[in-house]
Amino acid sequence: MDLCDMARKLTSGERRTQIIDEATRLFSNYGFEKMTVNMLASACGITEAALYRYFPSKEKIYDEVLESLKDRIDISSLRLKIGETDDIEVILVGIAKHIFGSYIKHKELARLLLFSSLERHSLANRVYSTVRMPYVQLLIERLEELIAKKKIRKVNPIMTARCFVGMVTDCSVGLNLWKRIQGTTFRPDEMISNNIPIFAQGLKYKEDKH
Repeated sequence: MDLCDMARKLTSGERRTQIIDEATRLFSNYGFEKMTVNMLASACGITEAALYRYFPSKEKIYDEVLESLKDRIDISSLRLKIGETDDIEVILVGIAKHIFGSYIKHKELARLLLFSSLERHSLANRVYSTVRMPYVQLLIERLEELIAKKKIRKVNPIMTARCFVGMVTDCSVGLNLWKRIQGTTFRPDEMISNNIPIFAQGLKYKEDKH
């Protein structure tokens, strides 16, 4: 069976989905620079010419991969959950659990982040905007609300949100790296219970008694 016969087995929508799925796998394994359109076409069982009928460039394919990841990182349920409480520790734990869960379920997220940091290509910022910013923006909103209610002390919400999400993301990315480098690793729930209360305690509002 030649490539054209294989290609006819999938509808246009199915083929597009296949290309995005294979591109996600290849970008996360080889990075943006080393992944080629030829590699992707071969993985999909089609010619490069056929692939270009769906996407005009490698950059556009990468862009679509990030869009698909944005759909996979659905924070709508998280927004509802942490919107029901003004307890900063509960909010931080909820966000941390969601981040760990996303990285465990979608291991390609960690690899894409690492490659984008190393390669520093023109689309690297999109990776961070797609993977981190939904959490950062959500936490900024909640911090601003809690500061206004005097539930937590006055801090820079943007700085605090970025640092917190960055810390949790680094822990998520490092889950497997630590085991290979140091021979030990910790479960997500262990890292959350060990670190989040410390972060939350530093944010809690304390009235000036003087």
